[in-house]
Amino acid sequence: MRLYRTLPRLADTPIALTIGNFDGVHRGHQAMVARLIAAGRERGLPTAVMTFEPHPRELFTPDAAPARLTPLRDKAEQLAVLGIDRLYVCRFDRAFASQAPEAFVRDMLVRRLGVRWLLVGDDFRFGSQRRGDLALLTALAPASGMEVEAMPSINVAGVRSSSTAIRSALREGRMAEAHELLGRPYSVTGRVVGGDRIGRELGYPTANVHIGSRRLPLTGIFVADVLGLGAVPIEGAASLGTRPTVSDANRCTLEVFLLDFDRDIYGRRVQVEFLHKLRDEEKYDSLPALKAQIGRDVDATRDFFSQRRPQIHDRA
Repeated sequence: MRLYRTLPRLADTPIALTIGNFDGVHRGHQAMVARLIAAGRERGLPTAVMTFEPHPRELFTPDAAPARLTPLRDKAEQLAVLGIDRLYVCRFDRAFASQAPEAFVRDMLVRRLGVRWLLVGDDFRFGSQRRGDLALLTALAPASGMEVEAMPSINVAGVRSSSTAIRSALREGRMAEAHELLGRPYSVTGRVVGGDRIGRELGYPTANVHIGSRRLPLTGIFVADVLGLGAVPIEGAASLGTRPTVSDANRCTLEVFLLDFDRDIYGRRVQVEFLHKLRDEEKYDSLPALKAQIGRDVDATRDFFSQRRPQIHDRA
């Protein structure tokens, strides 16, 4: 897959395209990409996804914008695995948002991208004040040389697969539901960095995974798998939150105690998969009380894996 951070001035070849934020690259998005690839093959067209950076809601309502399920790097990696040929990342600013819908179709889609087949969700809106919709695209398509197709919503066990539904499931600790809607466990990636070594002092050294200033859609104590440290996942207990017992910085951190693992992994990029929520984060009166609770969390984590290991890694 080739990634483009700017659109070409003129199209180099006709393409099949779909457009969206693709936050989470969940099962609804996966169905869209599968349909895109099938249509591209039928017509002999390269396949492409257009997405936006930042998320439009981060531009217009930054204080109310939802936490992202996937940062751009993870989104690109997941789309590449699905098999698209091109990913166009459009800078979403006020100039981009103010385009008339007709101009977006004429200048962006036809002239600069050469779109011949376009797939959008049935609720797709675009252009200034979100005036563009499926009806307008369909009306403009013949003169623009495009075919337009709408993708209906994908339901999983009676729930619409959407980024909003997944955030809600994660926030409320319904990890199995989030897994079903995503088509995989929810995960966070980052590099292992040095910490304050409080976990080591308590007898539970942790891998501190750098998440920067990212706002994540969940907090708490979790059973987790850590990928990227070998041929198989490493089991662990993960803490994601502000660590109120040992810090008043109110800064979110991700730490994982890896079961039966003792290697130097500083600098390694890892992927933490959240499998099951054990509890919410709590503030304890003392470090011994915190240590005792961590011990109970680790015991619960071992028990989870002893009972559920065959099922949770079935990726079929």
